Amino acid sequence: MIIINQLKSEMKWKGKRLTVRDMLDEPHILKQKVAKQLKIKETDIASVQILKHSIDARKKPQIFQVYSIGVKLNKLSEQVVVKKSKNTNVMLSEPVNYHFPQGGAQKLTEHPVIIGMGPAGLFCGYMLAIHGYKPIILERGYDVETRTKDVEEYWNGGVLKPESNVQFGEGGAGTFSDGKLNTLVKDKYGRNKEVLRIFVEAGAPEEILYESKPHIGTDVLKKVVVTMREEIIRHGGEVRFGSKVTGLCVENNEVTGVVIGEEKIRTNHVVLAIGHSARDTFAYLNEINLPMESKAFAVGMRVEHPQSLINEMMYGKEHGEELPAAPYKLTAKTSVGRGVYSFCMCPGGYVVNASSEEGRIAVNGMSYSDRNSQNANSAIIVQVTPEDYPCDGPLAGVEFQRRLEENAYRVGNGKVPVQYFQDYVTNNTSEKNEKWNTSCIKGEYTYTNLRGILPQECEQAFIEGMNHFDKVIPGFAAKDAILAGVESRTSSPIRIHRDENLQSPTVKGLYPCGEGAGYAGGITSAAMDGIYVAEKIAEKYEPF
Repeated sequence: MIIINQLKSEMKWKGKRLTVRDMLDEPHILKQKVAKQLKIKETDIASVQILKHSIDARKKPQIFQVYSIGVKLNKLSEQVVVKKSKNTNVMLSEPVNYHFPQGGAQKLTEHPVIIGMGPAGLFCGYMLAIHGYKPIILERGYDVETRTKDVEEYWNGGVLKPESNVQFGEGGAGTFSDGKLNTLVKDKYGRNKEVLRIFVEAGAPEEILYESKPHIGTDVLKKVVVTMREEIIRHGGEVRFGSKVTGLCVENNEVTGVVIGEEKIRTNHVVLAIGHSARDTFAYLNEINLPMESKAFAVGMRVEHPQSLINEMMYGKEHGEELPAAPYKLTAKTSVGRGVYSFCMCPGGYVVNASSEEGRIAVNGMSYSDRNSQNANSAIIVQVTPEDYPCDGPLAGVEFQRRLEENAYRVGNGKVPVQYFQDYVTNNTSEKNEKWNTSCIKGEYTYTNLRGILPQECEQAFIEGMNHFDKVIPGFAAKDAILAGVESRTSSPIRIHRDENLQSPTVKGLYPCGEGAGYAGGITSAAMDGIYVAEKIAEKYEPF
């Protein structure tokens, strides 16, 4: 296959302003550009495939769509065509195809058990199920339908359910998120592409296969997760909701089962895909001396701006609905030595109450597939390390998170606390201003003073970061930018140790996996880690 990288197309064609989809809906346009790039006739081209698509707005108001294209020819020699093109962006290559292991020689005596049905547990279970290993997935929360009802009731002033909320339940925390599927993890084995392929097979739009920043939105993700669950069951797997694992059975340093209340399930393989908010499970694992450690992560506030402001700053005034809601990515170094950066940016999104423990408030960002909210929001977060934590030991980061969330609960009197940036800087309590930007929050909220939620040095770094970002995106540090707190669960505060076989070094057959175990950071990387663990089991054992 011939690969053309960096094929640019201005967002105009014969006087017409193109939308993002026009190049896909009118493939003859793309074919003409490919033929010109390769110096061949259109009739010489058998097929063109978009491998990657992005938008380049660095020279606004001139906007380009940028493609990587896979090209197959009818009769011409691909090698000769590449050589004659004399273009460094044209090369011969074949995409990496994913291959699951054929299966080992040893026989399984018990079904593998997966604890947690977030992206890591879901994809581990899916891969094991479709290849004949009949896993049992245990999820402490509930199915998407029940969970959605519980979450919406809580957002509308109801009671928080500790086992059915934004953090716990089918699909994990990612189910109530933007559904972002980009990752910085290198993909030499094709796991990333396999994750996206499975999502598309389960009902996600094909665009995620080539968009540089793919997302599907919480509304689509909910349907995809249900379809994957049904496939797991159809292939002989078992999914049990409301099944909180309260203990592990270990004999001679080998796992022999899991405990759910009074019930014991025998197994020799336990995948620990518990997510980053399973604090009670972290405490239990620490009690049984499973090797793990606290690690660095980041904390901060959700910051909301009008999406129109972000669009104008990123695209220019000349562009409107033909472009998607604009994202941004920002980083800064501060005078106190802490990095500040944007995280989990949600164009056209909502801030959501993502709490999972009574007496504590945590927030996150969420978007629907159309990203049509009036506001953009992002976590603006500050790096923290174990030196910042109030105590020592593996659970020190958890305790640090809890104190921040308790502060947020206190200042918001049980609601999500919000504040205008101007008042945050001057340390004054905010009151709602009808002439200023209005917050887009899922859940009850109140205007107050967020100062004191974060440690003082983190507050200073946050303010410095906001002012630095204002130089990149004028208006970012506007007086009516809305802050919501606290963003405390950007990633797991612990890492559970595992060896080269992805097993705990002290408990054979126990596989720490995904974001909660400290080996991923987002939907796609967690799903990839779940696949990785499934491969390790399949390499050694034959299917049932």
